[in-house]
Amino acid sequence: MQRILAKRVLLESKSLRWQRCFSQVAHKEASLHETDPFIPKIPPFDYSPPPYTGPPGEEILAKRKQYLSPSLFHFYNQPLNVVDGKKQYLFDESGRRYLDAFGGIATVCCGHCHPDVVESIVKQTRILQHSTVLYLNHAIADFAEALANKLPGNLKVVFFTNSGTEANELAMMIARLYTGCHDIISLRNAYHGNAAGTMGATAQSIWKFNTIQSGVHHAVNPDPYRGVFGSDGQKYANDVQDLIEFGTSGQVAGFISEAIQGVGGIVELAPGYLPAVYKSIRNAGGLCIADEVQCGFARTGSHFWGFENQSVVPDIVTMAKGIGNGIPLGAVVTTPEIAEVLTRRCYFNTFGGNPVCTAAGLAVLKIIEKEKLQENAFVVGSYLKERLTSLKDKYDLIGDVRGRGLMLGVELVTDHQLKIPAKAETLYLMDQMKEMGVLIGKGGFYGNVFRITPPLCFTKEDADFLVDVMYYTMSKM
Repeated sequence: MQRILAKRVLLESKSLRWQRCFSQVAHKEASLHETDPFIPKIPPFDYSPPPYTGPPGEEILAKRKQYLSPSLFHFYNQPLNVVDGKKQYLFDESGRRYLDAFGGIATVCCGHCHPDVVESIVKQTRILQHSTVLYLNHAIADFAEALANKLPGNLKVVFFTNSGTEANELAMMIARLYTGCHDIISLRNAYHGNAAGTMGATAQSIWKFNTIQSGVHHAVNPDPYRGVFGSDGQKYANDVQDLIEFGTSGQVAGFISEAIQGVGGIVELAPGYLPAVYKSIRNAGGLCIADEVQCGFARTGSHFWGFENQSVVPDIVTMAKGIGNGIPLGAVVTTPEIAEVLTRRCYFNTFGGNPVCTAAGLAVLKIIEKEKLQENAFVVGSYLKERLTSLKDKYDLIGDVRGRGLMLGVELVTDHQLKIPAKAETLYLMDQMKEMGVLIGKGGFYGNVFRITPPLCFTKEDADFLVDVMYYTMSKM
C-alpha cells in the first residue's frame, strides 16, 4: 500500500511539474510577442502532448556523456530534449512545440507518428516479428512488389537491408561481382554511409574517417554553385571519362552518386551530368548506382525518385531513411539479370525485410499515394523556395538557394565573390531559430548550409513561419 501511495505521489508531482512547465512555456511565448509584436507566431495546431514524466534534459545529457560514444554530437548550445512528435511538429520536455524542418530527411517521410504507420507496426508486432530469411511471410513479398512497381524499367528485384549504409555496401559488392571489376567511381563531397566501403566512397574526410579503399576514385563534384565549370554538366562528366581512361584499366565496376547531395549541402548535380556519366560508365562495362537514401520517396516533388530529374534509369537503386518513416529499413533494387549474381554464393540479411519493418514500409507507400504527398512536396516546396529566394535578395549573407521540392538548401557566405563560408553565422542563426520554434539542419563541406528537409506533410503556413523566422533572426544580427 505504501508503495502504491509513493508511486501516486511521484506521478502527481511529475504531472504538476509538467503543468508548471506548460504554463511557463505559454507565458514565455506570450511575453515574447508582447515584447516584440513582429516576432513570427507558429501556426496553430490541434494537438497537445501528454504530460512528460521522464528525466530532464540535463540528466539525459550527463548520462549520454558517461555511457555513450564520445564521438556523438548534438545541435544547439542547449540540446533539445525531444519527448513527443506529431506530423511536422516536435515537442520538448516542457511541452513547447517546434516546427521540424529537418527530420524528414533523417527518417520521417509521412510525418511523426503517423497513425497508419503506427497501426501497421503494432498490428504486425502482435502477430509475428520473426526474421523472414528461412520462412515464407507475405509482408516482405507484398512490400517488395509495391516497391518494384514504383521503379522504372526492369528494376524489379529487391534486397532488404537495415540501413542506407548496408544498402550501399551491398550495391557496390553486387557491381563488383557482376562486372568482375574492382574500380568504383564516386563524387567528391558525396555521402554514402558509415562502413569501410561506403566511407571510402564518401570522399568527405571532414565528415568521415579517411578510410582508404583500393579501387575507389573520386570525380570532380558537379556543383553548380562552387564547381569550376558552373552548371555545365558535360564538362564535369569529362572528368569521369578521364578517370576511366587514365585511372583504371579502362573498365570499371560502377559509379555511385546521389541525385541531390544531402549531407554535402543539398547540392543538385549540374544539368546533363548523369546522362553523360552513365553513358561513359556503361561503355566501360560498369553499372550505375543511384543513392536515393535521402532524395527518394517523392521528396523532390516533381518525381518520385531523385534520379528521374536527370532523365536516367540506373542499374541499381539504393534507399533507406524515409522508406520506413523512422523504422530501420533499407533496400537495394536491381534487375533480375544483375540480381542473379548473388546466387553464386550465399547472401542473406537476418533482419533485413523482417515483417514489422516491411509492414511499415508498405504503409508509407500507401500514405504517400493516399495523401498526395508528392504533389504537396512539389507545391509547398516550390512556394518555400520562392520565398527563400526572395530572402536572398534582401541579405548578402545568403549566397545560394537550391534544391527541389522539400529538399532545399540555403548556403551562407560572408563574401559573394569569394564565397567565403559563414560557419559561425550558420551556427548562431540555427540557435536563434530554435529559440523561436524552428528546427533546421546544417551540412555542406564547410558546415555553412541550412538543410531544409521537413516531413512531406509540410504546409504553406509552415513555410511562411520558417522563412519569417529566418528573416527575423537575420534582421537582428
